[in-house]
Formats: sequence, C-alpha cells, structure tokens
Amino acid sequence: MICSGHVSAETATRLSAHHFGLATDPLTGVQVRAEDTPEILRKGTFVAFDEDSGTLNYTFAARGIGVRRLAALLKRDDTLTARARLVSPERLHAVIGSIGARDIGRMAAYELHTTRPHLSAASLNVSRRLLPVLLLAMMTAIFAWLAPRATFLCVEILLSAIFLSGAVLKLGACFIPAPRDVPLGLEDGALPLYSLLVPLYREVRVLPQLIEALKRLDYPPEKLDIKLVIEPDDFATRNRLRRMRLPPWFEVVTAPAIGPRTKPKALNAALCFARGSYVAVFDAEDIPEPGQLRHALAAFRAAGSSTACVQARLAIGNADESWISAHFAAEYAGQFDVLLPALASLRLPILLGGTSNHFRRDILEAIGGWDPYNVTEDADLGVRLARAGWGTTVISASTDEEAPITRRAWMRQRTRWMKGWAQTLLVHGSHPVELVRDLGAGNAIALGLLTAGPFVSALLHPMCLAVLFADIISGVFLAPGSSLLGVAASALSYTNLVVGYLVAGISCSLGLHRRGRLGLAPILLSLLFYWPLISLAAWRAIIELVVRPHWWDKTEHGVSRRRRLRPAHGAGSGPDEAIRPVNPPLQRDHLRGSA
Repeated sequence: MICSGHVSAETATRLSAHHFGLATDPLTGVQVRAEDTPEILRKGTFVAFDEDSGTLNYTFAARGIGVRRLAALLKRDDTLTARARLVSPERLHAVIGSIGARDIGRMAAYELHTTRPHLSAASLNVSRRLLPVLLLAMMTAIFAWLAPRATFLCVEILLSAIFLSGAVLKLGACFIPAPRDVPLGLEDGALPLYSLLVPLYREVRVLPQLIEALKRLDYPPEKLDIKLVIEPDDFATRNRLRRMRLPPWFEVVTAPAIGPRTKPKALNAALCFARGSYVAVFDAEDIPEPGQLRHALAAFRAAGSSTACVQARLAIGNADESWISAHFAAEYAGQFDVLLPALASLRLPILLGGTSNHFRRDILEAIGGWDPYNVTEDADLGVRLARAGWGTTVISASTDEEAPITRRAWMRQRTRWMKGWAQTLLVHGSHPVELVRDLGAGNAIALGLLTAGPFVSALLHPMCLAVLFADIISGVFLAPGSSLLGVAASALSYTNLVVGYLVAGISCSLGLHRRGRLGLAPILLSLLFYWPLISLAAWRAIIELVVRPHWWDKTEHGVSRRRRLRPAHGAGSGPDEAIRPVNPPLQRDHLRGSA
C-alpha cells in the first residue's frame, strides 16, 4: 500500500498501532545514548527503562514481515501491549540518526581500525612497510656491485618466472567455461528484504538515469530498501533529490563529516540504516540488469552457507566513444567475463569490483564492513572475506558502467586504483605467515600472482621495453648467449613478454566474445601503447601512496554522450518526469532518513 502510493508511511504506522491497540511514538524529547544509536538503527527497536514502574518500554519500527513478528510477540506476552509503541522506520532513522550522527560517523570511519588495526590501511606506515623492500634492493645493489652481470641475470630470471606464472594462470582461466546461473524458484512473497547502498557525490548529471535504472529492478518494491548516500556539503545533489519524486522505497542518508571522505566510509554509515538481510552496492552511473537481485539470491542458495558475496559482472556501455574507453571495455571483459568467473569456480580469492557486490548482511558486519582508508575498498574486502574463510561467486547478470573517455580522466581513476591495490598488498602482505595460515599456501600464492605480479609488472614494464629496444638497436636481440645463465634469462624474458601480450589479447578477446562485443577486439592491437599508460599510473600511485595515501580522486560521471537509459514507457519528456514511478506516491519534499 505504501509503495503503491495509496497511504503514507506515517498513516500506515498509525493504522497498524490502532489495530494492535498500541500508541505511536513521535520520538520527541527522546533520551538515548549516542553510542547506542547504531544498534537501535540496526534492530529497528528502541528500548527505554521506566524508572517509575521499573519496566522496559519498547518502540518498534515495524514494517512488512516485522509487523507479523510483532503480532506474534504481542500474543505471547500480554503485558507487552501496555509497554510497546510503534514508529515509522523513516521517523526512527531521522530522529535517532540525528541524535547519533557523530557516533555513526566515528563508527563508520574508525571501527575497523579500532577493532582490527592490522587489517586497516589507516595503520599503514608506508615507510616502515617498504623497509623490507628497500633492504632487499640494497642487498641486490651490493650483489650487483660485486657481480653485476650475474646479479642482473638472476633477478631477470626470478621476475620473469613470477610474471610468467601469473600469465599462465590467466591463460588457464580462459579454458574454464563460464558458469551458468541457476533459476531462483522463489515466489515474491518468499523473497527477503534487500538493501541497496548507492554512494553519491556531485552526481547531479546521472541522477535521473540512476533512479530510473533502480526502479526497473525486477524485485517487489515493498521488499527493496534503497539508500542514496550523500555528503553533507553536496548541496547540488541534495537539492536535486529534493525536487525528484522519489518512490517510498528510496531513502536519502547523509554520511557524517567525520574521518576520511571516501566511498567506503559512506557505505559504513549507510549500513546502519539498512533494513535488509542482503546488501548490494551500486555506483551512481550504474545501470544494473533488472533481474540481477534475483540472480544473486539464486547464486547464494546454490553456493550454500559458506558463500558471503556474489559479484555481478561489469560491462562498459560507452566502449565505442574513444580509444581509451574501448581499451577499458576490453579490460573489463577479460576481468569480469573470464578471470573472475574462473577464480570463483576454483574457489580462489577474488578482488571484488567496486560495484554490484551482493553480501549477506550479517557476514559483512561480522568482518568489519569496508575499510574507509583504503581507496579500493572492494579489493581489500574481497581479500578479507577470503581470509575469514568465506567464498565469493560470480553471476552472469551484469551492470552497465561508464568508462572514462579521456586519458586524463582515465589516468586519475587508474592511479587511485593502483594506489588502493598497493595499500591492499601492503596491509595483507606485511604479515605473510598469517596470510598463508588464513588462506592456505595455494590460495596465497595465487593471490600474490594475480595482485603483486601485475602491479610489479606494471612498474617494470617500461624498463623491460627499454632493454628490448636496446637489444634490438645494439644487434644482440636473439643472439646466442655467452653463458647458460644468459641464455635462460633471455629466453624467459622474451617468452614472458610475448606470452604476456598474447594472454592479455586472448583473455580480453574471449571476454568480448562472451559479452557479444567481439567487434572491439582489433583495439587490442594497440596494447603496446596502452600498457605504458598503466605503468605511468602505477608510478603515480607509488608517489601518491607516500604523499597522500588516503586521498580519494573522484571520477566524474555523466560525461558520456553515447550512453543513455531510455525513459520508461509513457514517461514525460522533462528531467523529473523521466523518473516518475508508475504509481506516484504521496508528495514528500523532506529527505527521509537524513542523519
């Protein structure tokens, strides 16, 4: 009734209270400890002690199945009717969220660092963590001074063997068939409440497209709980949302201005307000397939209780807009349509994508949520899930994303990604014994090959090309070596260079084929010019890691001119008309649930 626009949330709460013979609680002048607010929001229940009667009084924010559970409680306990009151979830969120805004902000920003400091990038002392690397470099320099040629060849052989192992692992992923999704087989009445967290910052341009895409999800609206998370000073986005006619299952949450201004901190803050037992994350520019939530639930059921996360595949909707966006699309195809499904099939650790992750709510909270100080919180969370013994699977349902269309925008985004991967490597690699104990030797090696290997490879790639061109110019390319060690080093290096490009081409081409975009494959002929850009981003990331490790360089969305979501059938032509629900709810100009 509420989602269809026939009754407001406050009216529905008042009628439910009348039905049960309960009073409603306006929550005016309520006294609550700020540190208790996250738990109150999480449970949707406010408990107050009445000193006069010596009893506990309860205020329930019941909706949906919660109303049925409340009815069962009232039948079991006759005294509860006199001690219970009802409040709408929207009012509970607004009042309690306002009271405890600072505590919610502190929890969102500092809880992981406080409870698990060894797993938080906030504890990252880059100088100290890089000390073993510097000592190794010094030892290598000493050996190079004593025996320069032998040292150079040994290092070349070792690195080539590591990079080649990673390439072989990626090549093996190409021979693992993509898993097929299983049908859900659940009626709408049996579907669980699903919360979607969508962090927004300066996203006015994509708001109409985002709201329309989320409204098209094939899921009962009354079982959707969508949180649009905004920053306190983002007045443009706030005002735009006020002018929109948001359906009742949308709620705007303001992330408190405490700690770093990052996406993971905003997600942690919004998680307190989420009511669902399953939680998914979407970005502002995302257009998810309508059936994605049902596919994710089916994957959870099929995989069993040991699976904590489902990753949907990400695809690029503006691949043909520029040279850089075409390469971006090919990369995504190789990553999300080939590599990640293969890793999931082999039960290996997965570095999650930044969006379209679906979680079991209880497990997400148990491992500490997102790390607000890691600028690729998705990659870090994937490793922490694996270390805690939880599995991740990949589904074929996808989400359409917008790729950067200029080299400048691409460089800023890729630098942040590289910096976050370096943070993740330093956090989890600083205690290798514990990492191997948590993951197992095989999984730890695979994780290293697929994370540290590509990162170090990106750093060294320009030098490898320089050596190759120098050999060609000097005329020693493919010339017989003067020693067995030299022959082995040259053979491994040249093989690694050829196999690296070849495997990347095969993987991306296979991904494009599975994605139905094989026509983009010719762009891979220019990988020789694309990979040096990745190397430049890796070196910029190293500098940023030292200078400003937790700074979040935001990617601008809505700049593509070729990626548009068509308005729903029958929608008007105005910008706000395009997001109007089929059954318009009652007008609401206030921001529901603002903290």
